Amino acid sequence: MAIQRLINALNQQVDVHQTMLASGQAKKEAIMKDDIESLIQIMNQESRMMKRIAALEEERVAACQVFLQEKGIKSALSLTITELARLVFDPEEKKALLHTQEALSKTLNELKFINDLNQKLIEQSLAFVNYSMDLLGASPMQEATYKPPTDKPTGSKGPGFFDARA
Repeated sequence: MAIQRLINALNQQVDVHQTMLASGQAKKEAIMKDDIESLIQIMNQESRMMKRIAALEEERVAACQVFLQEKGIKSALSLTITELARLVFDPEEKKALLHTQEALSKTLNELKFINDLNQKLIEQSLAFVNYSMDLLGASPMQEATYKPPTDKPTGSKGPGFFDARA
């Protein structure tokens, strides 16, 4: 049945997003430890998972279209899971579909939270690096130690007595 295919696609999406969530936690730890090598590995894994998520999304859309065609709906509607659940009459299938939707929604919210947190951590790290670079790269005109001002002589106003340009 098409509804079972849709539920399976959604369950696979939940699994992949759970893996992304674990990856996000690992990324948070790598950022906090300043472990660039681990961060690069995690980002490569996430890139592969994103391709898998895109493929699963295509599979979900195809399953939705097949389900709609089984119900006699010929147009290519883009319905939400809640709207699709209204077309499911078997209580067990409807319950499974709504349960999977809830699990996916919860996982996506957690993933959004961890990604926002990681973004803030990266912004803080970059701000610290920029601040450190500004401290180390101070302009060469500034002296690091105190030096009495010698630019202006203290008693005279204007050029000295031996001005050769006169």
